[in-house]
Amino acid sequence: MKRVGAFTVLSFAISFLVLGVAPAQVQQPGSAADRFEVSDVMIPTRDGTRLHTKVFVPRLRQGSGAAGSGSELLPIIFKRTPYGIEGSAGNFNAYFKALEADGYIFVFQDIRGKFGSEGQFMMQRPARTPPPKGFGGPSGAVNTGAIDEGTDTYDSIDWLLKNIRNNNGRVGMLGVSYDGWTTIMGAIEPHPALKAISPQASPADMWMGDDFHHNGAFRLSYGFEYAAMMESGKDVQQFKFDRYDTFDWYLNLGSLANVNSKYLHGKIPTWNDYVAHPDYDEFWKRQTMIPHLTSVKVPTLNVAGWWDQEDFYGPVRIYDALERFDTKGMNYLVVGPWRHGGWSGGAGNALGAIPFGSNTAEYFREQVQAPFFAYFLKDKGTGNFAQALTFEAGTNEWRRWNQWPPTARTETRGLYLGPGETLVIDKPKGLSPQGGAEPSGSAFDEFVSDPAHPVPYRHRPIQPTYFPGGSKWSTWLVEDQRFVDDRADVLSWETPPLDADVTIAGEVMAHLFASTTGSDADWIVKLIDVYPEDHPSNWELAGFQLMVSNEVFRGRYRTSFEKPAAIEPNAVLEYTWSLHTQNYTFKKGHRIMVQVQSTWFPIIDRNPQTFVPNIFQAKESDFKAATHRIYRTPQYPSRVDVPVVRAR
Repeated sequence: MKRVGAFTVLSFAISFLVLGVAPAQVQQPGSAADRFEVSDVMIPTRDGTRLHTKVFVPRLRQGSGAAGSGSELLPIIFKRTPYGIEGSAGNFNAYFKALEADGYIFVFQDIRGKFGSEGQFMMQRPARTPPPKGFGGPSGAVNTGAIDEGTDTYDSIDWLLKNIRNNNGRVGMLGVSYDGWTTIMGAIEPHPALKAISPQASPADMWMGDDFHHNGAFRLSYGFEYAAMMESGKDVQQFKFDRYDTFDWYLNLGSLANVNSKYLHGKIPTWNDYVAHPDYDEFWKRQTMIPHLTSVKVPTLNVAGWWDQEDFYGPVRIYDALERFDTKGMNYLVVGPWRHGGWSGGAGNALGAIPFGSNTAEYFREQVQAPFFAYFLKDKGTGNFAQALTFEAGTNEWRRWNQWPPTARTETRGLYLGPGETLVIDKPKGLSPQGGAEPSGSAFDEFVSDPAHPVPYRHRPIQPTYFPGGSKWSTWLVEDQRFVDDRADVLSWETPPLDADVTIAGEVMAHLFASTTGSDADWIVKLIDVYPEDHPSNWELAGFQLMVSNEVFRGRYRTSFEKPAAIEPNAVLEYTWSLHTQNYTFKKGHRIMVQVQSTWFPIIDRNPQTFVPNIFQAKESDFKAATHRIYRTPQYPSRVDVPVVRAR
């Protein structure tokens, strides 16, 4: 992208923004120039770095007396992104359409070091100050300088208030994914004018549960492709694969040690960080903002999607962290039936083959997002927002809750793995922690996990994540799981057809008692809704197996995320981890299934199944097949605990 001269643009911008002189408009396809006065400015920050910013000031709406040039004072909606702002007018096609109708000044900014902005880009630059004492995180300074995304936000807001005419002194921020992360980072030390934020699908912890790792398991394909895309230049550049099916490319790659030796050659900082920091050390703890969230300083609308393929952990984790300190009821949560960012465009009436019976994304933009900002930035509306608003797939209805999870309205019930691939709701007869008769059949089910023949995480061919010809990446979490159901290295247990609806609302927990002949292993548990074979209204869904919840756990971290340890071969050990929260109804006549496997490739890297200090430096000879056993006895009651809603 061609950078404009900062002095010329800045002087020009001040002349029209302060004096009210309209700039010349450059007409572009999809331009909003007929409705806005659009300008490019370079905003200076405290260390002299200038940030490329695009400002949209509404023109006067003739005949309406509504907001616009020379009319009422307007709040500012501010979005900061590493993905480039030249196409920012596209936000008004859907994401900001309802907001535009209400009347705002809109500002979009390239963050430091990306596209038209000066400075050095750093992936998720840590907060500049240490977290408050007693709230975890590393000791001492957490940033080598006096700037972070929060200070850039503060300085930009300060400049905007002083230089944009007709603003009312209030600013709101929002954005999806990285843009959601810059939003919450801007609220750690907020500018006094920042009056409302909506961090949407924001990552919270890149090692514990967001883009790059889940419970220590490395998200190979996404982590590799995203880092290469973001750090190969000031723009975004796709890694060029020589295979259409990246399953083959990653498998042929072999050990992760080959990434730098064959392809990246040490030039991608984030990949180098993966290699240098395989465990949950101070590096990863510095990146998370969670220890800094010790008060709700700005009204916050957290947004997540049940089938977000990138950042579901983050927004719920941020909501939970803020909720501990929400004494004024300003912390809200919305979760809908969406992929990553699925609420920002389109109707939201379906995801993949799964219909939802209404336009859920439009509902969010018009009935939730727009009223939230109107209330806090324009004093309009009642402010009667649900503390938690969730879409309950299955019944396909929105639910309002006074808190999330709604523990007072649910009871924990176990889905116990039984013999003959059966799944039993509540403890089977004779199965109790106190012992008793063992269920009929063997005490375990077993399978061989072979790193040389991993289980695909979605239907093949697996195109690159950002494949220009169209990738199925965004909908893989709702793909029919029957494509792995008959594999020998995937175990399944299911209930008989349900005789009544079963609704869950809250956190789903896996409790797995397992052994391996190796010294390390990954455990993947999936909670699945199995549709009836008789589905005359939509035959595409007959027998469909829909993942409702899922998650991976890397066995070496069973006792400590900071200090991995080898698994004792053949020892029966308990692994407990969250499959995240969910609000879902398994309908009468459906079956509930639990699946267990140990590879999920290439979204998760291959565990050698031989303990090595750093899997990123494993040798080819470390990768060995191992036999895994999943136990289901009174002593070792493997199960998935679900929060079942009491009768309404």
